Amino acid sequence: MLPMPTKYRMVAGSSEGATELNAFDGALLSAGAGNLNLLRVSSILPPGAVYDETLVIPPGNLVPVAYGSIVNSRPGATISAAVAVGIPEDGDYGVIMELSGEFDRFTAESRIRQMVVNAFKIRNKPLADVIICSAEHMVDKIGCAFAGVLLWY
Repeated sequence: MLPMPTKYRMVAGSSEGATELNAFDGALLSAGAGNLNLLRVSSILPPGAVYDETLVIPPGNLVPVAYGSIVNSRPGATISAAVAVGIPEDGDYGVIMELSGEFDRFTAESRIRQMVVNAFKIRNKPLADVIICSAEHMVDKIGCAFAGVLLWY
């Protein structure tokens, strides 16, 4: 059985790059997650996990992460990525939502907040709080926006 993460950190960043992969790598570095091995997971915050905005994870670790990202090569395009964590009233598991697309940060944050509200509604769980983290980027040549929830032990 794998250990259950006990803390999390929300990160977001954006970057230009010579290639799509370089733009993605730059966005990860901008977010503070560029030297980690990310293991993409679906969208449940473990019960009792605590938000830690100062969490430092040593480079090279395998890190569970729920994330949204977008790469775009249309000069002038505005792209955004956002993540949101829904915190339950009962201290049980929470919900993480991810979003990315060709829209501004305000639109991303508004949409993702509603996604969390909807996720709690279909689970019949009372929602106590929503925490949002996002990045916006205007593309010069090849740009990327990334937002993620890093889960840790």
